[in-house]
Amino acid sequence: MSKSTIVRGAFLLTGASFLSKFLGMIYVIPFNAMVGEKGGALYSYAYIPYSILITVATVGIPLAVSKFVSKYNSLGDYYTGMRMFKTGMSIMAVTGLIAFLGLFFSADFLAQQMITDDQLDNTVDDVAMVIRMVSFALIITPSMSIFRGFFQGNQSMGPTAVSQVVEQIIRIIFLLSATYLIIYIFDGSTSVAVGYATFAAFIGAIASYVVLLRFWKKRKPYLDRNIAQQKTAFDIPRKELMAELFRYAGPFVIVAIAIPMFQLVDNFTFNRAMVAIGQGDLSETLLAVINVYGHKLVIIPVTLASGLSLAIMPVITSSFTKGQNQQLFQQINQAMQIIMVLVIPASIGLSMLSNEAYGTLYGGIDKLDHTGTLLAWYAPVGLLFALLSVTAAILQGINQQNHAVINLCAGLLFKILFNIQLIHTFGPVGSIIATAIAAGIAVILNLLRIRRAIDFSFKQIIKRSILVMIFVIIMGITIGIVKLGLGLLFPYEESRFGLMIMLILGVGSGGFIYLWFAYKSTLLERVLGERVRILGKIFR
Repeated sequence: MSKSTIVRGAFLLTGASFLSKFLGMIYVIPFNAMVGEKGGALYSYAYIPYSILITVATVGIPLAVSKFVSKYNSLGDYYTGMRMFKTGMSIMAVTGLIAFLGLFFSADFLAQQMITDDQLDNTVDDVAMVIRMVSFALIITPSMSIFRGFFQGNQSMGPTAVSQVVEQIIRIIFLLSATYLIIYIFDGSTSVAVGYATFAAFIGAIASYVVLLRFWKKRKPYLDRNIAQQKTAFDIPRKELMAELFRYAGPFVIVAIAIPMFQLVDNFTFNRAMVAIGQGDLSETLLAVINVYGHKLVIIPVTLASGLSLAIMPVITSSFTKGQNQQLFQQINQAMQIIMVLVIPASIGLSMLSNEAYGTLYGGIDKLDHTGTLLAWYAPVGLLFALLSVTAAILQGINQQNHAVINLCAGLLFKILFNIQLIHTFGPVGSIIATAIAAGIAVILNLLRIRRAIDFSFKQIIKRSILVMIFVIIMGITIGIVKLGLGLLFPYEESRFGLMIMLILGVGSGGFIYLWFAYKSTLLERVLGERVRILGKIFR
């Protein structure tokens, strides 16, 4: 597979994921205006356990199916991949129902663990109700995700991309409409509105399922033709087929829930620690920044890694299976460099413009000393999340998935053991420090394992990362000068409009300077495999 081909595949998924995450960030603005930080914290209490359980419900099977299908397709056996798809669908129907029942009936217990003090705005009954509302999505989402895994295994990224966008659009329309009607038309409570907002996940999943069924109907004749024309077939007994699938699937579960697990630790410990240090009145507001509102901004550059990991894993699996080491090294190099070139400037830029970004999107200018500061600390952690996602996908592609699990568990253990202590020492920022160290531990261990497993050299990645950092420093100086200059003209920090002007100028000037250097130095061309034509027109 050519260098530009993997980029196209990666950016198709990345583009869809980015649009989905961008819409996810945009809807939070009116949602925050309607339900506030209290509603945001309540939303996170339900949505984070759901995110974890939806991954467990699928048992990692969608991504495992993607790897499995890619492997046997590369060996010319399309029939075995189809058998695996049908088997996975049967499993998903069962695990989805079990997961729904488990979350629905454990809602009271989970709520009691999260709400431990009367100082908090939300009650145990509120949290239990929204958890039950979101649990319905578990019935359908696992089966839907199998379709995506099968298409990706056939290196067809379009169905996943389209279904992701449709799912998000329908979910957001239902979420905002229901929230508005309940609060402003029917004069309902914030907790009921948030409950229906979480139920929107079920509505979005149905829409995505319909899209995938249409793609399936269109692609089925082509898949049947491949099966009919194949010359090689591995007559694998069903028992062995299942064993291989679960051997792939297990590690995907742990890796896929990495970020939600870090957030879940905060759900169970953040409020306790904040109350203990005398900041219980700010606890849920700041938890909403870390787990919902600020996280929506931080996760946007990480979306690149998510799309990239989905796209490169089947490709790397194919190269590894065929023993094409030179191509394998090229693909790993490119995947890592794309992260460095695009995520580093985005994360640092967001950190420098944290007050401007949070104030523009969510208001609350009087709280920016708390909310904006947390976002400034949290933004660089996005790079670690991106590297964690991609390095784990690489390990899975080269059959080192067990090490990806062990390494992540090492990082997660640190978060569990030291989260409360770090909050006691550094205040709410301690939670972010704990997450950064935990993710950093997992990333470093992943990189060491990649080097050891295939004798991979990081020399080229390091050299280009140094060049990226030089350009980012220049970008940072530019943003600093713009902030200083605008501050001399008028006190932009005192109004939401002023913060918006500074955000636009900062993103525009910093982004332009960074892209100009990256383009003129041919860094982008070397990493992406071809010249970025639109930048050529702009800079010419």
